[in-house]
Amino acid sequence: MVDPATTPQEDIVAIDADVEHTIVPRSIVPPSTTTGDRHQTTSDLAPVKPRDTALTGAYVIAMCNQKGGVGKTTTTINLGACLAEAGRRVLLVDFDPQGSLSVGLGINPHTLESSVYDLLVSRKHIDPYDIIAESPVEGMDILPANIDLSAAEIQLVSEVAREYTLTRVIDLIREDYDIILIDCAPSLGLLTVNALTAADGVLIPLECEFFALRGVAMLTDTIHKVQERLNNKLTLIGILGTMYDSRTLHSKEVLDRVEEAFHDTVFDTLIRRTVKFPETTVAGEPITTYASSSAGAAQYRALAREVLARCPAA
Repeated sequence: MVDPATTPQEDIVAIDADVEHTIVPRSIVPPSTTTGDRHQTTSDLAPVKPRDTALTGAYVIAMCNQKGGVGKTTTTINLGACLAEAGRRVLLVDFDPQGSLSVGLGINPHTLESSVYDLLVSRKHIDPYDIIAESPVEGMDILPANIDLSAAEIQLVSEVAREYTLTRVIDLIREDYDIILIDCAPSLGLLTVNALTAADGVLIPLECEFFALRGVAMLTDTIHKVQERLNNKLTLIGILGTMYDSRTLHSKEVLDRVEEAFHDTVFDTLIRRTVKFPETTVAGEPITTYASSSAGAAQYRALAREVLARCPAA
């Protein structure tokens, strides 16, 4: 008879064994060069280097995890704001029918006359810049979404090259931005496959909680299939631990298991649980403007530096 008290721990070990053999990133992520506590946020970070002027076109990052509530939207907003703060021209693409990214930046999805949905399914030409809106952050724009996007998954099923629909939209605007962040829906359906096909890299926000860990193997398997069949340039940029609570042994155990499986693919930066993040959603702005000197803002600024270090083309 199985002891229920030991099952979660055994499951985690089994999951890690599957994960290690599921995906081999096509680019090697630079190993960590930090000393001491690799998850310690430092306040005296070196200035971010400006983007290489020889680079043209945006570097596209898909924020992906099929489990909801792991911090995808929060990370998209705050990472985007920090990248804009570092001098990058940033576009956020809301690719979730719930429209949480739009709401988080003060846009009411129910009042939108047009959204990313129209760019995906309309038979007539629509200028993306008629839909793209400015955000409260200078240098950061948003392509909003609403519940209409849920119909796109059904409508695109019969389309030729349906997996490349979002790629064609992004190609129209790629030259006007340095970085494009796609906030994916919590699923592994056609919308998420479109996002992975359009992306150069994928960042996986992972809540430091057992049930979030269980889905990693399935997600990395999907990424591997997209790499092989649709987008051979797609790379796994890194896995970001979110909602980490240092007071609980459970958070530490989950983080340890992820690091054992993915090694230096796990970001040094760790996003810790704080009440500030829900407050920023209500305020409709990122934490860098809502609470600029907070620990949460410092963590996302550190993440932005790591992302730029791992993605030279960004």
